[in-house]
Amino acid sequence: MTGKTTVNLPLRIYGRSAELDAVAALSDRLRAGHGGALLLVAEPGLGRTALLARAARDFAAGTGPRPGSAAPADCRPPLAGGPALLRAVAGRIDAVPLHRLCAPVGAGPGGAGPGGGAGPGAGPVDPSALLGGFAGGPLLLCADDVHRWDAASRAALGVAARRAPGHPRAVGFLLSAAEHRADDPGLRGVPVVRLGPLEDGPATALLDALTGEDADPSVRDELLYEAEGNPALLTALVARLSPDQLRGHRPLPRPLADAAVLLGTVGDRLAALPADTRLLLLLAAAAHAADPDPDAVGADAAQVLGAARRAGLDPAALDPAETEGVARSDGGRITFGGTLLRRAAYDSEPSSRRRAAHALLASSVDAERHRLLHLLHRAAAADGPDARLAAELVAAAAPGTPTSGTERTAALARAAGLTAPGNARTTRLTDAAEYARQAGRPRRARELLAGTRDAAAHDAVRGRAELVRGALALRDGPVGDAYEALLMAAARLDPYDRERALAARTEAMGAAWAAGDVAACLAALAPESGPAFPVRVPESGAAGVPESGSVREHQLPARGHQLPARGHPLPARGPAFPPDPLSDYRAGLRTALRGDLPAAREPLRRVLERARDDDDPARLLRAGVAALVLGDAGAACHANARALAVARSRGLAALTPQVLEHLAYAELRAGQHARARAHAQEGLRAAHRAGQRNVAAHQHAILAMIASVEEDAAAVAAQAGAALAVARPHGLVQAATLAEWASARADLCRGRAGEAAARLGPLTRPGPHRGHFAVRMLALPCFVEAAALSGEPAHARAAVEEFAVWAAQGCDPQAPAQLARCRALIAVPEEADALYALALVRHEWAGGDFERARTQLLYGMWLRRRRRPGEARSRLRDARVAFERCGAPAWAEQARAELRAAGEAPAPAPAGASPVARLTPQQLRIARCVAEGATNREVAARLCVSPRTVDHHLRNVFALLGVRSRTELARLVDRAEKG
Repeated sequence: MTGKTTVNLPLRIYGRSAELDAVAALSDRLRAGHGGALLLVAEPGLGRTALLARAARDFAAGTGPRPGSAAPADCRPPLAGGPALLRAVAGRIDAVPLHRLCAPVGAGPGGAGPGGGAGPGAGPVDPSALLGGFAGGPLLLCADDVHRWDAASRAALGVAARRAPGHPRAVGFLLSAAEHRADDPGLRGVPVVRLGPLEDGPATALLDALTGEDADPSVRDELLYEAEGNPALLTALVARLSPDQLRGHRPLPRPLADAAVLLGTVGDRLAALPADTRLLLLLAAAAHAADPDPDAVGADAAQVLGAARRAGLDPAALDPAETEGVARSDGGRITFGGTLLRRAAYDSEPSSRRRAAHALLASSVDAERHRLLHLLHRAAAADGPDARLAAELVAAAAPGTPTSGTERTAALARAAGLTAPGNARTTRLTDAAEYARQAGRPRRARELLAGTRDAAAHDAVRGRAELVRGALALRDGPVGDAYEALLMAAARLDPYDRERALAARTEAMGAAWAAGDVAACLAALAPESGPAFPVRVPESGAAGVPESGSVREHQLPARGHQLPARGHPLPARGPAFPPDPLSDYRAGLRTALRGDLPAAREPLRRVLERARDDDDPARLLRAGVAALVLGDAGAACHANARALAVARSRGLAALTPQVLEHLAYAELRAGQHARARAHAQEGLRAAHRAGQRNVAAHQHAILAMIASVEEDAAAVAAQAGAALAVARPHGLVQAATLAEWASARADLCRGRAGEAAARLGPLTRPGPHRGHFAVRMLALPCFVEAAALSGEPAHARAAVEEFAVWAAQGCDPQAPAQLARCRALIAVPEEADALYALALVRHEWAGGDFERARTQLLYGMWLRRRRRPGEARSRLRDARVAFERCGAPAWAEQARAELRAAGEAPAPAPAGASPVARLTPQQLRIARCVAEGATNREVAARLCVSPRTVDHHLRNVFALLGVRSRTELARLVDRAEKG
């Protein structure tokens, strides 16, 4: 047993829907009696050969290729080059409906290696012979790696492929070539289909198939990231790992994609190059590796060529690499044909040659003008610890120097690599990780933190590493893990760094808030007994613990307590410090979470007042939270908008997604749906760029809420599903509650009150394992409406009484109007009229077009059922206009349908409108239920009517729509819903 994972699955095609459709179109054309041609081009490992094999099998079977079908495990013996093709044409190919042709590297007699001839005695191929030699039915010729054919055969093949569409016989050519040879003169004019890297979904599906879905989630992420969408590389990486490594029981090898794996994917293109060319490519790859900018395009050509001259290389050595498409020089930069080629050019060389390359580059960089880059190359050339060079790197990246966050990350990471194990090394790795996190590079931050697990490091140093680790998990990982890491950080930092300890506890409160755990929030917000005096942490000859990459010495008081040995009691605490900047925020939230909102107002108002002219985005975010707790959505919008302006101006890549999330939510609460949508969409893109899946899940939940106002049920389901896909495994109860609430509101809009009540019931009941504590009261009016309309007034009454207590505290300006509406829904007829009127008056005070329109709609529906159609039409018209004004077309359509039921003449249906538009609201509800597969009894139970009523309406629906079966009805309703 080798301990490696055996990958022995039938070859499958994952993704590639557009490419498969193009091949299927070619096959269909051939079966229709017409010729055609396609040229598939791709970088190594992206699946050209697999796609050809799949096309060959499917054409032979008389089917078109479709995603997900297996390709054959073996192929016919390959034929090499144009002469072999001509021999096949002259032979019995007329009796074979399909053939596959390959030209492997270093082909034998009659074949051609790269740039080789056609073999002994082979003459040029006649294109007419290629086409004229075929007889019989449709034929698809699949030729792989045609860029390796000799020039004459390749040109003849190109001519034949170009002539095929107009040829009288149904002959098709499906060719493949390397990406860098796509513009070969002999192949010009043949339609090209390019294969790029696999997208995340297909790559994940391939990985699951390779591993039997048995890989640890963190290992899966590592493999997908390392493979960069290259299926061949992904397969090789899985084969390299043992089952224990795949399951996360043993550490992964580093680097994950070693030289052997990379060379196995793209190495043949490098191996064919001259030695001087490979050395020059090593210099270019080393220059890129030392560049602190992770998004840099290529390497500086002047620096690379300068180092090449010092090594005695002619710059013309780059020419063979350009000819083969491995690298090119353009605009002062040398760029590789792909990241895998660059990685292979660097990692395949021995470490001694890599260090020599960096030494050459360091000597070619102006040390005065580009000090940091010069130091980075010197560090990469070092073969062991170098305290002096490490200190130079730290100084070059210190705050106040003209360096960016990514440059400081690179400098501190290199400095850590030159530092002996101990406090100084762990501190530098932690600082580098924090800069990477702030720059929106969480994966790099985690890589750096992996080196900080040093049991010998001091608690103050380890506490800072846990703080960064917890902050990363809070935005991309299970929030329960983040909570524990942040509390551990706080406990370790308490005696030495009060400011960071408080920051850790506040972040832990954020994790508990996202998880909907009030007790955990209160534990994180608990007041401290007082901090210890700050002390100097010894660092094996280095300076004190740095703050954000700088050296900050923690001075002792006059008595000079020394840091105690681990396990010994700490010195006595000194007098309490003055109130910390977070004191009002923490005290206000703590009081509010205990249910005493009146007492929480004063400290939270002070938080708002201090932030009025503030330019610190973290404090502005806290002010936004305070404003929402106080029920002032306008102030929350203002604070978060100011935080966004600051974050954008400072380029805070890690903070910007969170700021956009807070701003979009505040705008949602304020009823500014269009603004909330714009900011949530921007925040979603920013969260994906920064690798913050938890923030992205919240943005999806916000977009689901907006879609429940502005779009249809399908849009709500898509956004809610995306939110729940992350929220459930990561414990994001707030995002999950918002997503479920949005789905319930979409149900209400479609007249499915029973489903909405069933969805909202568990979320709005008090107690643990329910909906989020900060959302359930906001969603309670929806539950009351759903319960009342679905015939469950008892459940609605209990919820109304709880909502009344909350509304009295003044935390939501919409609550008084919503309370009157809720009471109207469960009131006796003699009282309901006055309660609806009261709700409308209160809406005038609170504003909010959407909620007021919902009250008008419910009031109109109630009036219609009380046989007061004239008054009902007035209210329903107001509701329809208000819904249209606030951009809620689905709700406006519901109001329009109720108007028709109240006797209003329907507007003429637009040309081409679906006949479903002629149905009454009740008929439409029944038709939708039937279209979903419900029986008459199930429809009756869902809509709280009798089966006889359902039967009566269904007969009318069949007559109005002119359908004869439930299947026809389902198709018609489905087309209408999608149109």
